[in-house]
Amino acid sequence: MNLGIDFGTTRTIVAYADRGNYPVVSFLDADGDAHEFFPSVVSIRDGRLVCGFDALAAAADGAPLVRSFKRLLAVPDVSADTAVEVGEATYRLLDVLIAYVAGLREALCGRSSIAESLTRAGAGPVVIAVPAHAHGAQRFLTLEAFRRAGFEVVGMINEPSAAGFEYTHHRAKTVTSRRTRVIVYDLGGGTFDASLVSVDGTSHDVLGSLGLNQLGGDDFDATLVERALAAAGKRREDLTRRGYRQLVDECREAKEHLSPQSKRIALDVAGQDVVVRTEDFYDAAAPLVEASIEAMAPLIPGLDDGDPDLTDIAGIYLVGGASGLPLVPRQLRDRFGRRVHRSPYPAASTAIGLAIAADPDAGYSLHDRLSRGFGVFREAGGGRQLAFDPILDRQVAVPATGQSALTRKYRAAHNIGWFRFVEYGDVDAAGQPRGDIMPFAEVVFPFDPALQAGGDLTAVPVVRRERGPLIQETYTIDQHGIVQVRLADLDTGFERSYRLAAAHA
Repeated sequence: MNLGIDFGTTRTIVAYADRGNYPVVSFLDADGDAHEFFPSVVSIRDGRLVCGFDALAAAADGAPLVRSFKRLLAVPDVSADTAVEVGEATYRLLDVLIAYVAGLREALCGRSSIAESLTRAGAGPVVIAVPAHAHGAQRFLTLEAFRRAGFEVVGMINEPSAAGFEYTHHRAKTVTSRRTRVIVYDLGGGTFDASLVSVDGTSHDVLGSLGLNQLGGDDFDATLVERALAAAGKRREDLTRRGYRQLVDECREAKEHLSPQSKRIALDVAGQDVVVRTEDFYDAAAPLVEASIEAMAPLIPGLDDGDPDLTDIAGIYLVGGASGLPLVPRQLRDRFGRRVHRSPYPAASTAIGLAIAADPDAGYSLHDRLSRGFGVFREAGGGRQLAFDPILDRQVAVPATGQSALTRKYRAAHNIGWFRFVEYGDVDAAGQPRGDIMPFAEVVFPFDPALQAGGDLTAVPVVRRERGPLIQETYTIDQHGIVQVRLADLDTGFERSYRLAAAHA
């Protein structure tokens, strides 16, 4: 059975291929009730991590509960060893991810609508997703968790790219010879993505992707919490940790049940009944939607000038659970008119698209791009300056299979080279990186053969040299959009490779 798994900040949704249809999997909770999602939460029971509905049941008995741990993946210096506190215990982020994905796999095989079709030996080939603007560590840790949890991952694609498949599967007639492009507006629980996709039948070419790593439904929840506390005349410090968590949960549920006709939001703040006017909440949340529109502005000509050119746009497609808030389509339609379409399955759109991607009989193809640049700060002026070198533009194509590579050769001008590799959103007019800048690796490479035997190079002063060795830099991109670096002295054969890896098993 071919599965598409959308690991979300608040909920994970799974869809599967079934003879040209892509139904969503339902999971049973502790009471035997069915839900078309698996909660993205962890807790502790009997000294071990539990996940999903088991975690919610443990929390109901007083155990600590951790929500939205996926957002840690977007932190600039995230690693496998990033700490996650669950009550009094501290876990490595990778271990939490593996435990969660293993719990998802166990629920699929034992407590889901497709359990009878699966075995514990393997849930079948799966395609998973990451935010379009995810950096390398985010991609690596997601892929590593699914593989270590026992899934056979056959593909990992960007979330809005997957939602683009769902768009053309359900709305193919909107794509015409004149309107061949779709903008996927993906507002999830923790991140925002937008992609411009050129569509030709079942062939999709991603022309550009942008996003914000720290904007999503959680932020709308926090805004409603602030309004509720203000209405009650309280501060966050006035509530216990459990009381605050209950308020957040209540605000999330109330937000998800808002309709275009909703006028008031009734909430309980530490035993005090309060009412928040829906329009007051929308006024406070409007800047969040505006931030998403500003983030995707480069994808739409004229948007910065207030006159967006939608001539060749078949639709602006709203997906992601947070796009269900009535404020979101209302604000976008005020800006873009009738071209705004909301997916009939906003929360499940990405999972359905992933299932389409996993289906060998669907015939869909995807040409995607890095969406984040990759470059290096390197020594200049005899070690007295740093110069930025943008090596891979965010528009560089990601290979559908295998790897692609870029190489550079030059004569070294120093005795050692300091390389500070980073991923970035864009470059400014001066050629400097801007946006979210994520460190990849800091490398000290010995150009002087006398230094290649080993030892600490950080204390060695950088000096200019004449006629240094011939150096080759190789940058490799795999089908998941993960970059690897190899530095080699072609004169001596000395080389070093740098790739993302878990600290230990």
